[in-house]
This record gives sequence, C-alpha cells and structure tokens, in this order.
Amino acid sequence: MARTRTWVSIALAGALGASLAGCSSTGGKRAEDARKAASAQGRAAVDTPRWTFAMVTHSGDGDTFWDIVQSGAKQAAVKDNINFLYSHNAEAQQQAQLVDAAVDKRVDGIIVTLAKPDAMKAAVARAEKAGIPVITVNSGSEQSKAFGALTHIGQDETIAGEAVGDELNKRGRKKALCILHEQGNVGHEQRCAGVKKTFHGTVQNLYVQGTSMPDVQSSIGAKLQADKSIDSVVTLGAPYADTAVKARKDAGSTAEVDTFDLNAKVAAELKDGTLGFAVDQQPYLQGYEAVDLLWLYKYNADVLGGGKPVLTGPQIITKDQAAALEEYTKRGTR
Repeated sequence: MARTRTWVSIALAGALGASLAGCSSTGGKRAEDARKAASAQGRAAVDTPRWTFAMVTHSGDGDTFWDIVQSGAKQAAVKDNINFLYSHNAEAQQQAQLVDAAVDKRVDGIIVTLAKPDAMKAAVARAEKAGIPVITVNSGSEQSKAFGALTHIGQDETIAGEAVGDELNKRGRKKALCILHEQGNVGHEQRCAGVKKTFHGTVQNLYVQGTSMPDVQSSIGAKLQADKSIDSVVTLGAPYADTAVKARKDAGSTAEVDTFDLNAKVAAELKDGTLGFAVDQQPYLQGYEAVDLLWLYKYNADVLGGGKPVLTGPQIITKDQAAALEEYTKRGTR
C-alpha cells in the first residue's frame, strides 16, 4: 500500500523545502509564520517564536531508518512552530562540517548523532561555546554528557545487544553472525559486544561494505556457505535484513535472520516468518522528542532525563507483535 500523505507530511515537506536556506528568527513575524504554516496545511500548537533547529546525522544516502527519524522530527517541528533543517553525511569529518555550518547560521538548537564521537567533539564544543543548546540522538550516549549536550535520546546499544543475546538463548541458537555495516560506528560495536555478553553460544563479527548491498549479500552468503554451523544472522539495520535473507537463500543455509530496527519490509517479513525477531528503538520517537525537548528548553528551560539518556528502546518485536505495528510502519512512523 502506498504511503498515505497526511496533512502533516504535506505541511512538513513544504516547511523543510523552505528551511534549508533560512536563518533563525526569534521575534516578530509570528503572524507571518502562522500564515505560512496555515498555507502549507500544517498548524502550530504554540505561538512561540519560530526558532530554527538543525539536525545533523551520520546517515548514508538512502537509509530508510533516518526517514522515520525525520518523520518524527518534522511533525514535532510543525506542532512547535519550528523551522527544521536536516542534513547528513556518513563521513564523520563532513558531518562535523555540517554542524559547523549550522553554528555559523546561528541556529537556535542543534540535534546531532555521535556515531564517531571523536570526530564530532570539536564541532559540538563550538556549538556549546556559541551558546547553542545541543541534544544528541541515536548514537553516542556515553559521550553525550561529557561533550556538553543537554541530554541524549536513544537506546543504550549495549543493553539492546544484550536483549538480542537473551532472545537468541530463548530460541536455542548456538552460533550467531553479527553483521557490522559501518566500520568505526561505536554503536554498532556496542551492539555486537552486547550480544556476546549474554548469548550462551558463540558470536562472530562480520564487517561488510554497507553502502553496497551486493557486497553485503555476497559477504554474508560466503560466510554462511563456509560455516554451516551458523544458525543465526543478526543485522544491525532494517535494510540489511532483507539482503541477509537473500544471502541465506543463495547459500542454502537455514540460519534464522534477525535484525535491529523496524520498517515496513521487516514488519511484513516478521509477520510471514521470514525473519525471527527485530529490535525496535523507535526512531520516530528519537526525532520527535529531540525537537520537542529543544523547544521545551528554549521555552521553559526544561531538561528531561536529569543528564542521563532518555531511552527509546530496546523492544523485541516478533511475529506476534508485527501485525499490530504493520500499519504504523507503512505510514513511516515505526
């Protein structure tokens, strides 16, 4: 079923398109902002100034996970009368430069991922020095507070990995392959380390070139062909689960494919038994809460979490829950 474009998504698309060249405005023009929002069929729920928030992630091109994060962020931006800017780059140095660009624009708040925290530290410090509040999302929970962020929104990746190890134990698995599709991403390393911590069987890490699905498929397939004792493949992102399923078929393997993250394809494959289980960290919630908490800080100096991460996962999703969530995955909010 084609994704339904609600009045909200239509409004958000218009707001984002205009936002990239925009700049922060903290006063006046509220009536004009309200008029623009109304013309885009969106409606702010507040009359606070139209602050500008920038989100800068480590996403690569075409990663559907970040479409869901953006979906939440954009909906919160409409509600909070926020001019929302989004940019991304999988290369840490380029991502840091995007943060620097946001600081130069004197935005009113920055949301950033810390997948490769060492490369991002100086950029975040520059934002802090400029008096721009920062919230980290998804990756970098351990570095967030030290870097000066208000809070971190996401799941603890080690805990999420441990949940996977526990689930594999319940399913009687003995040997798992953990697929890392982005070298240097601390969150990915933590996930696989978490699996190893609680899984009673053995875990092998397999690094693949995540920007090339043919490479991912051939790498997993070769490993499964070489080692028939592997009875479970764990991918670290929803788009890679389907590729792992194809690799399993090519290799003639019976290994169960499980994955981190959820999308419409994963929900459908959980429902029909193609996949075993998924670990949902609720990316929609990460985007929505990041914008909403920055707005609360600007409006009311509120800080949620008391300096500790605000967790959005993990939640183990199996065939039993997939049907109930399928509708939400199709509209891009789960």
